[in-house]
Amino acid sequence: MFTTELIVGELVTNAIRYGGAPVGVRLIRDQRLICEVSDPSQTQPHLRRARPTDEGGRGLFLVAQLTHRWGSRYTVAGKTIWTEQLVDEVP
Repeated sequence: MFTTELIVGELVTNAIRYGGAPVGVRLIRDQRLICEVSDPSQTQPHLRRARPTDEGGRGLFLVAQLTHRWGSRYTVAGKTIWTEQLVDEVP
């Protein structure tokens, strides 16, 4: 649960900071947990490695490390960043 909170928090923060409002969030649980965050911007995110002295720039890198897969797609209203997390079956 902590990992999902971190992923959603990073993606929503980036969407607000770089994409503007409105921001949409969708979580879909199937064989994997899919998180989608949408914003009106057409600018695709890029993964970068922050230097030790940088105060920011680690969010998408963290998302990439914590997820099974991630990506982005354009939509009519902007773009959507999606992630997939592997989920354990609860007996």
